[in-house]
Amino acid sequence: MMKMTLEETLVNRHGAATEHQNDEMGEVVIRLGLCCMFREQPIKFVTTTATAISKMKRSDALIKLSRLCMANADSLLAALRFCADNDIGCFRVNSQILPIKTHPTCGYFVGDLPDGDGIIRRFKECGKFVKKHKLRTCFHPDQFVVMNSPRLDVVEKSVQELEYQAEVAEWIGADVINIHGGGAYGDKPMALADFARNLDRLSLRVRSRLTVENDDKTFTPADLLPICNATGIPLVYDVHHHRCNPDELSIEQATKKALATWNREPMFHLSSPIEGWDGPKPERHHDFIDVTDFPECWRRKKITVEVEAKAKEVAVEKLRQELAANR
Repeated sequence: MMKMTLEETLVNRHGAATEHQNDEMGEVVIRLGLCCMFREQPIKFVTTTATAISKMKRSDALIKLSRLCMANADSLLAALRFCADNDIGCFRVNSQILPIKTHPTCGYFVGDLPDGDGIIRRFKECGKFVKKHKLRTCFHPDQFVVMNSPRLDVVEKSVQELEYQAEVAEWIGADVINIHGGGAYGDKPMALADFARNLDRLSLRVRSRLTVENDDKTFTPADLLPICNATGIPLVYDVHHHRCNPDELSIEQATKKALATWNREPMFHLSSPIEGWDGPKPERHHDFIDVTDFPECWRRKKITVEVEAKAKEVAVEKLRQELAANR
């Protein structure tokens, strides 16, 4: 069998995804996603600091980093096993899965680590597990990733971080690396144009996974949709952010327009305000999801919904049960 190019794969995915999301015959099971860590399960991810590493001999530092990377690969496999056993269809991988990977002075190539080959093999085992159990994995880089910053060094650092996460994404089969639009810098149209232009700095393995999310202060779905349509970058629609930072679109309209930007299974975000919608800071996340915050127009869609709740796997299970009870 001939191996498809990445472009052909994406076209193929587009056809499959369109059929997938439009097929509303029979029962639709929404894929719920867990973000990065656990509240009650003894599955932990480890990290370190540049300060600690900088005090060590480079050889000793690489030994420590190698140990931490392998431990995180083991923890990721344990996390995926938990997800497969508990009807959690997606797991968001922590950005520091390879600790301080892109630090300017303490960073490293995985091949420099004493057990670099073994680390890559272990992550690829995670990818095989994901494929076998029809799970999904994704990344959501830290807030310092700003592709439209007026500072060139910030953009360059952002590119490095995205390239690193795309490397791991290849190993584990992750199809989403989700970022925010960045800042408005006093000129929202220009800021969005800078965002779109700087996408050309990214490799194909980043671009094929990159998504952009509306935020709770600056860019709404209506702001980002023209960029999504022009660049082919899908919109991760965060309904909580939209409720905090509304535009002329209704939730139903934003949902429909966001779905149309995807060439694979769409991914949305859901959270609830800790002090309620009338509280002083509705953007702050609750430990759990209020099931009434789950948009009715999402219920018959075949989508991934990442549950951004502080109670982690406990919150995902609670929401799953409540959605099942309210069919």
